[in-house]
Amino acid sequence: MKLDRILPYAKKLLEKNVTNGDVVVDATLGNGHDTLFLAQLVGENGTVYGFDVQEDAIRTSTEKLNQHNLADRVTVFHKGHEQLSKLIPAEHHGKVKAAIFNLGYLPGSDKSVVTKPETTISAIEQLLEIMLPEGLIILVIYHGHAEGAVERDALLTYCQDIDQKKAHVLQYRFINQQNNPPFVVAIEKR
Repeated sequence: MKLDRILPYAKKLLEKNVTNGDVVVDATLGNGHDTLFLAQLVGENGTVYGFDVQEDAIRTSTEKLNQHNLADRVTVFHKGHEQLSKLIPAEHHGKVKAAIFNLGYLPGSDKSVVTKPETTISAIEQLLEIMLPEGLIILVIYHGHAEGAVERDALLTYCQDIDQKKAHVLQYRFINQQNNPPFVVAIEKR
């Protein structure tokens, strides 16, 4: 298949946008895959801020970073992403280059602990305030469960209403696949 699948497409967007020395956000640490990827992209002079409310996600991500000797590039917060503008130091406000969210629940853990549309929208709004022009927010939306469908609908409504003078919004999805496959919404600040 020549079309990029969803997660490789999200990574390609990050690769196009993030370079050595950048400040980026992993808004949902999960199992640490994106955190590790971002830590590699920002290089030894960059900074990754990671957020998650689950102790398992914090532990798994930290272990992964330690295994690759990249923990010194990442500041991990055991907090929700809706607190990012107050937790990211003021000196990095206006310098955030990219952020990624993997929405839904942490694979292999308690499926009742899910991301919520209110907190995700709050985090997006905060990021749009503290990002550089052309900063990129990537939402990977997993909507194959009841709460995921609610979040999907709220986010699509919110994103469609973002003023086009403020940001470009793109949706990338496969429309003929079964079982509610995840899709990407990318928001580029103008």
